[in-house]
Amino acid sequence: MQDVATLEEIKTAKELTSARSKIFLETRAYLRQSLSTLFDLDPLEIPIHALPGEPPSLPSGMGNISLSHCKDAIIIVWHKRKIGIDIERTDRDFNYIKFAEKYFFHTNKSIHNNYLTKNMILNQWCATEAAIKWDHGKLAKDINHWQFFEKPKKLTHKKKNIHLNYSQINFHNWTIALAYEEKTSFNPEIICCSKNF
Repeated sequence: MQDVATLEEIKTAKELTSARSKIFLETRAYLRQSLSTLFDLDPLEIPIHALPGEPPSLPSGMGNISLSHCKDAIIIVWHKRKIGIDIERTDRDFNYIKFAEKYFFHTNKSIHNNYLTKNMILNQWCATEAAIKWDHGKLAKDINHWQFFEKPKKLTHKKKNIHLNYSQINFHNWTIALAYEEKTSFNPEIICCSKNF
């Protein structure tokens, strides 16, 4: 992927650490290249607003985008309405029991009956992150307010009274979640690329 960046993005990247600068420029390049194909515009003409640590956005009338990346992949989704996406490695190493106790459960009852698995918690984490991106929220502030339902596939923000649907996709070594309002006729544009950041 050829790096494509505006002067403003290059200036912003110089204010970041070396690692964050690299990720910032590469993700913005993927965004611009992908959207240039969708809109048939030069990548540098895509009027995207994408500051570090903030969700990328397009001007009114051009639809909505969301992106996520992990250590070896980036995924981008575009839809005419609000959308959120998250991608995680299925072999991600973390203490899923402590994680579940901290963020998803107020009781240990479900955790210690051997019902929960690492994969279940990773899928819940992925879907919840996608919902937070849909809402343009903050992970630390919002994660405890989202409620996850495996059947039916629903996500609810108890404080803001937001109700979303989600889809879960297993693709090679990744699990991917999409959060959205639509109940039917959902056809987003998704681009997934393997990348060594």
